[in-house]
Amino acid sequence: MKQPVIAFHQDEYEHWVADLACGHSQHVRHDPPWQNRQWVITEQGRSEKIGYELNCVECDID
Repeated sequence: MKQPVIAFHQDEYEHWVADLACGHSQHVRHDPPWQNRQWVITEQGRSEKIGYELNCVECDID
């Protein structure tokens, strides 16, 4: 189920995590060549993704 991003935080390894409106979270790593998410490494890039919908695997399981 798609859920909007409401905020971001870093985990204990300093990887970026999206906080979703449903209360779940999802890692959004920039880890080329597997995941190309350059936007996550800048504050402006993360700010532009607030409201963007990501598929929440946790909601799909529930």
